[in-house]
Amino acid sequence: MEIFALGEGSYSVDSTKKFIPFNPETDNKRDRPGSLFIHVNPFLIKTNTDLILLDAGLGYKDTRDELLLHQHIRNAGFDPEEVTLVLMSHLHYDHSGGLVAERGGKLEPSFPDAEHVINKQEWEFALTGASSSYHKDIFEGLKDKVKMTLVEGAGEFKPGITYEWSGGHSKFHQVFWFDTEGSKVFFGGDELPEPEQLIRKFVAKYDYDGHRSAELRIQYGKKAAAEGYTCLFYHARANAIGNISYQDEQFTVTPLL
Repeated sequence: MEIFALGEGSYSVDSTKKFIPFNPETDNKRDRPGSLFIHVNPFLIKTNTDLILLDAGLGYKDTRDELLLHQHIRNAGFDPEEVTLVLMSHLHYDHSGGLVAERGGKLEPSFPDAEHVINKQEWEFALTGASSSYHKDIFEGLKDKVKMTLVEGAGEFKPGITYEWSGGHSKFHQVFWFDTEGSKVFFGGDELPEPEQLIRKFVAKYDYDGHRSAELRIQYGKKAAAEGYTCLFYHARANAIGNISYQDEQFTVTPLL
């Protein structure tokens, strides 16, 4: 198993929920009052049988009108057409924007040949357009155009890949566990988005159920430490891939990249 972090850079987001690129070297946080500052890291996992994308980033393009996500997949040594599975933790815009790309004035699937695995209730809610955290046009551009597997609760999607409803960050959020080819990997999406959130132990106001998310982070961290899972941190500032240890009621994260 090989793991690649497909970092899309840093962004600020305010009450309008618009994501604006932020360069720490040239931009000043004080010029964007009331904003959160996040980093975006989709992931690519190569196994003997699949090329797997974990969440899809913002869907922004480079100066050549190509998805950053596609370019970063190429930089990792693969073609976007080789992606066979797209596993989604949830469908907030900063995780789902790259599922589609604008072509000829229409939104088309970015990975038309890949199987997309999404929580059933998350998908149904996203299509309602009831929350500005979800961009309905993305899902309308995806609907009926790709192979989609809608899952519920917890289960084994295929040998060595399991999904588990978590429901902390969003009501129908899910996480993924990989145990295959002698490697163990945990992707917690926005339940465990940064190593710092595990170490500092706090309740986030932006979570659907902040207390549940805080409890889940501890639970996931302890399991990862005890069973040797490498963790993927979608919103990590610098170290998006790391191993966790737990001793004397304290977590330590050792970066791998």
